[in-house]
Amino acid sequence: MASATRALLLAAALPLVHAGGHEPTAADFAAWAENWDMCKYTALTWTAIVGVLLIYRSTTQLLHYVRRIANLNHGTSADTKQKYFTVPHERWAMLKTHFIVAPLFRKRHNREFKLSAAMNVGTLPSRVQTFFLVGYCVMNAVTCFMHIDFSGSKARWLSDACSRTGTLSVLNMIPLFLLAGRNNPLISLLGISFDTYNMIHRWVGRIVILEAVLHGAFWMAGEVLEEGDMGWTIIAQYMASPGLIMTGTIGVCAFVAILLQSPSIIRHAFYETFLGIHIVLVIVSIVVVWMHLDGLPHQKRLLLPTILVWFIERAWRMVTLVRRNLSNGVTKAEVEALPGDAVRVTLRIANPWKFRPGQHVYMYMPSVGLWTSHPFTLAWSQEDGISNEKALPVARQDLLSTKPTSMSLIIRRRTGFTETMWRKAERSPGGKFMTTAFVEGPYGSQSFQSYGTVMLFAAGVGITHQVPHVRDLVAAYANGTCATRKVTLVWIIQSPEHLEWIRPWMTQILSMDKRRDILRILLFVTRPRSTKEIHSPSSSVQMFPGKPDVGALIGKEQEKQVGAMAISCCGTGSLSDDCRRAMRERCQETEIDFFEEAFSW
Repeated sequence: MASATRALLLAAALPLVHAGGHEPTAADFAAWAENWDMCKYTALTWTAIVGVLLIYRSTTQLLHYVRRIANLNHGTSADTKQKYFTVPHERWAMLKTHFIVAPLFRKRHNREFKLSAAMNVGTLPSRVQTFFLVGYCVMNAVTCFMHIDFSGSKARWLSDACSRTGTLSVLNMIPLFLLAGRNNPLISLLGISFDTYNMIHRWVGRIVILEAVLHGAFWMAGEVLEEGDMGWTIIAQYMASPGLIMTGTIGVCAFVAILLQSPSIIRHAFYETFLGIHIVLVIVSIVVVWMHLDGLPHQKRLLLPTILVWFIERAWRMVTLVRRNLSNGVTKAEVEALPGDAVRVTLRIANPWKFRPGQHVYMYMPSVGLWTSHPFTLAWSQEDGISNEKALPVARQDLLSTKPTSMSLIIRRRTGFTETMWRKAERSPGGKFMTTAFVEGPYGSQSFQSYGTVMLFAAGVGITHQVPHVRDLVAAYANGTCATRKVTLVWIIQSPEHLEWIRPWMTQILSMDKRRDILRILLFVTRPRSTKEIHSPSSSVQMFPGKPDVGALIGKEQEKQVGAMAISCCGTGSLSDDCRRAMRERCQETEIDFFEEAFSW
C-alpha cells in the first residue's frame, strides 16, 4: 500500500518537475508526500469541526424535545417542571455570555458600518465566528509552510512553497464552493444559518486567492533565481505561450478580479451586477485551473469535488424550480402595493409544500427582474377552504398536514428589483398586478415550541419572520402540543400605516382560540404624525410612541418567566445588538436563548 501511494505521488510530481526542466529527485517526492499530508490534516480538521457541531446540534435538539414533551400539560409558573427548566446551568450560561452569543467587542455585531446611506462597509463577526476564522487562517498559514526547509537551498524551498500553496489553494476550493450553495447540506445538518456560511465562504475565498497568488509569486521568484536577469523575459514568454503557465496566469488574474469586486461596499451598491460578474469569473477560474492541472491527475482529483459540488447544487436548484413551479401548472403571483413603500406578494404555487415558521424562498419574477432571484421570508400561508375573513384552524396537525393554496410575502421597497416591482404595482389598475413567478425553496424552518416564554422582536418588514411563529405558538398552545405559555410580540414601526402590511393576518390570529391566554402584542411607533394615532385597542394589544427599551422589556418578562425563554429578533442591526446585549446581561439569572434572523450579501 505504501509503495502504491509513493508511486502515485511520484507520478503526480513528474509533470511539474519536467516543466521546471529537471528530472524528479528524492526531494521532489518528499515535497509531494508532505503536500498530501497537509491535505489530509486539513480534511481531518474539517471532519472534526463538523463532527463536534453535529454532536452539539443533536444534543440540543434532544434537550428541546425532552423539554417540550415534559411540559405539554403543565401550564403555570408554579409548575415544578417549568421551574426546573428556568434555572440555567452556570458554566453554560457563562459560555453563552462571553463566547457563543457575544459580539467581538462590547455590543456591536449586526449593526452595519456605513459611509453614507447608500454605502455599506459590512458588519463585525461575533467572537465564535472570529475564533473560527482566525483559527482557520492560522491553520492554513501553518500548513502552507510546515516541514519546508528554509535553511537549505533557496531554489529548493521556493519550489516546495510553490507546490504547497498551489495544492492547498485547490483543496480549499472544495469548502469554498460547498459553503456558497443555497442547498448546502450542512445548513440543516448543523443548524448554522446561511448568513454565517456566507461569511465563512467569503473568508475561505480570500484564503484561496492568497494561496494562488503566493503560488504564482514563488514560481516567479524561482525562475528569477535560476535564470538571473533573463528570468523576467522567460516568465513573460511562458505567460504568452499556451500551456501550464498561461492558464495559471489567467486563473490568478480571475481570482484577483473576484477579490477586487467583492468588498461589501461594492456588493451592496451594485449587487445584481456584482453577482453576474462574480459567476462569470468563477466559471472562468474553474475552467483555467482545470486546464492548468492538465497532466496532474493527483491535483485534478482535488478539483473534481469542487466541480461536482457546483454542478450538483445548480442542477438541484433547476430540479426544484421545475418541480415547484411547472409540475402542476405554473406559479402565479399577485403583487399589491401597500402603504409605507411595501408590496404584498401572494404566491399561488403550482406544487406547494407544508408551511412552517422560519421558511424563506428565492423568488424569480421574469417580468420584473428577468433571471435574478432574491430571498424573502414567507410571512403567511392560506390553507384550503379558509377565506381571509375567517379564523384559522387551531389544531396543530391541521396547520402542518394541509398544503396551502397560497403563500404570502411582504417586501419593502429598496432599490433595483424591489423598486421596479413596487413602481409597477403602484402604477397598475387597483394598485396590483398578476404575473408569472418561480419560487425556489423552501429553505430553513424554526420552532420555539419547547420554550415556556417566547419574546419576538421585529422592526419594520422583519415582522414577516415573526408572524408565522405567533400563529404557530398560539395554535399549538390551544391544541396542547407545546411547552409555551407566554408569547410577547414587540413590533417597531415608523408609522401606523405599516399596520396594513399584516392587518388581515393579525385579524385572524386575534380571533384564534385561547389567544388571550398566551399572546401579548406591543406596538412601538417611532414617527407618529400625531398623538391621536397612538391608541391601544385592548390590554393584550398595546401601542406606544417612540422606541422601546429592549432591556427593560426583557427584564420585566424575566421577572415572571415560565420555563426557558427564547428571544428572537428580526429587524435592524441595532435592534439585534440591543436584544443580544439584554440577553447576555440576564442569561446567568434564568435560562435564555437568543435567535437572530439576518441575511447578509
